[in-house]
This record gives sequence, structure tokens and C-alpha cells, in this order.
Amino acid sequence: MQAEDEISAAGMAIGAAYAGHLAVTTTSGPGVDLKSEAMGLAVSIELPLLLIDVQRGGPSTGLPTKTEQADLMLAMYGRHGEAPLPIVAAYSPSHCFDAVLEGARIALKYQTPVMILTDGYLANGSEPWLLPAAADLPDISVKFQTEVNGTGPDGEPKYMPYLRDPITLARPWAVPGTPGLMHRVGGIEKQDVTGNINYEPLNHEKMMHLRAAKIAGIANDIPPLAVDDPSGEAELLVLGWGSTWGAIQAGARRLRADGVNVAHAHLMHLNPFPANLGEVLSKYSKVLIPEMNLGQLSRLVRAEYLVDAKSLTKVQGLPFRAAEIEAKMLEMING
Repeated sequence: MQAEDEISAAGMAIGAAYAGHLAVTTTSGPGVDLKSEAMGLAVSIELPLLLIDVQRGGPSTGLPTKTEQADLMLAMYGRHGEAPLPIVAAYSPSHCFDAVLEGARIALKYQTPVMILTDGYLANGSEPWLLPAAADLPDISVKFQTEVNGTGPDGEPKYMPYLRDPITLARPWAVPGTPGLMHRVGGIEKQDVTGNINYEPLNHEKMMHLRAAKIAGIANDIPPLAVDDPSGEAELLVLGWGSTWGAIQAGARRLRADGVNVAHAHLMHLNPFPANLGEVLSKYSKVLIPEMNLGQLSRLVRAEYLVDAKSLTKVQGLPFRAAEIEAKMLEMING
């Protein structure tokens, strides 16, 4: 469906999610700016939708036909208030399918909006891809709430729209019009369990912590970070995300062919990080993070894990070449 603007597109996606559908809206960086208020609403009412950001050169109109990876901080923090959401990044044209499928799984299981990050390099790229059989794909179906799940103050059966799953902390998903499950949604803070409007300070703080804990808990439901370190003797770990994957892989293979040890790990899940990321980082004395921005992942990693990660940045509207990353690897190994 074509909307008149980005704000309307985000609003329609929220409406579709409320009606019981997995909603998807796509854009690039400036569109994420415009959708940010609606994404905060989606975080507050806890509905599943995907926002796919095909990153381009910015700020503003910037380089509308060129690539960049400069929306990571926007994806992490670009909403009013404390409004965390999961972030999944694709690393190749074919991997875009897997990234969106994983984002959909998370959105549906945890009842949350999810940001999918790709970029212009991936959007304009191509590679052979074997179309998977539908029967081989994971089952991401959900069970809608169809019956009341609690009791009111007078003991009468009542639907509690924020009675959470004890493991995922996801709230139930009830399709509007289901008999007996009428409930209210909106941007004003909700009371825990009942979903009624609530302005009490302690309830607000509790809901903040519950929403944050729900997203943080996803780390226990994603694969551990895999490390490509054939020798097991590398001192340098190159940590990447998104479309830098190919250039990092090529650079690392060139060095290994010359007898130089180097390790490579690539993040698909950027929020939350894989549970073993801290352990992986601790095994290497040197960490290099190449990215097409001015060091956004590097800042997040340094803040979260207190490691002296070094940045290799490029903001020319062009992807990295393997030789650029190879040269920086050698510089750090020999430095």
C-alpha cells in the first residue's frame, strides 16, 4: 500500500499489527526520522511490525543513491523516551531474506517492533540464491488470544492485555472484535497487567523496566556469535556488521594465504548483542571494527564491554574494498 508520507505509512503498519497482521514498512534514513514517533507508539503498545531501513548517505537528502551504514545509532536510540527495540542487520543480498525472517520471528514471538538494517550496497547488489521450500522454513506462527485470561476486581472474568508470558515477557495478541477481549491501546502509559491508563510513577518505572527486560531477554534466544579463526592463534579480531562482510572476509583470506593469523566475527543481531560477545572480545588483544560511518558500532562496543576497539571508517558513499581492510589489519597486527 502506498501512503502519502512516511508518517502515514508507519501509522498504517501499526493499524495492521493491531488488526492481527505482521506489518512491514520500508524506508531509508530520512524516513526513519519521520517514522520515529510512530515507532515509539509501537514500542509502547507492544505490537509486532518490521521497519526495514535501506541506509543511504546522509544527513538529510545527502547521497540518496549511495550507500552508508550511518543509521545504527538512529535505530538504537532514535525514539522519544526509553524505547528499546531489536535490531537485525543483513550482510549480503541473499542474507536479506534470512534477516527479515529472523526479524519477523522476533517481532511475533516477543510482540515488539523490529528494525531491519540493510544499505544501498546490498539493495543494488545481487548474487545466486536458492529459493527455499516453504516447508523448510521455521514455523513462526502465533497463537492469538481468544479467551479471557484474568479476573477483574469484582471477580468477574476479564481480559488482561498486559498479562505477560513469564519467559518472553510478551503480552497477549488479541484481534479486535474477539468476543470478551475488548481493550484499549494508545501512547499514554498503561497499567501493568490491566492495560488501563496509569499515571503513577512506580507503575511507569515498572513498565519501562519490563519493556527493556523483554528486549534484553532476546539475547537468550539468538545464536551465539560465531568466530572465523582457523588457526585459533590470532591476536586481532575484526568485528563487522552489515555489508562490510564481503570485504572483511576477502581481506582476512588474503592475509591467511600469506601466513598471517586474523579472526573475523560478524554481527547479525545488533540489539541485543549475542550473549557471548563479551567473551569473544576478551579473547583478543586487538579489535578492529570497519564500518561505513564514523564509528557507531565501535562506540557501542566500547561502552558496553570496555574494550579498546579501533575504528576503520569510510563515508564516501562507496563500500569498502578488501585491500583497504587488509591494509588496516596488517597495520594493527604489526603495530
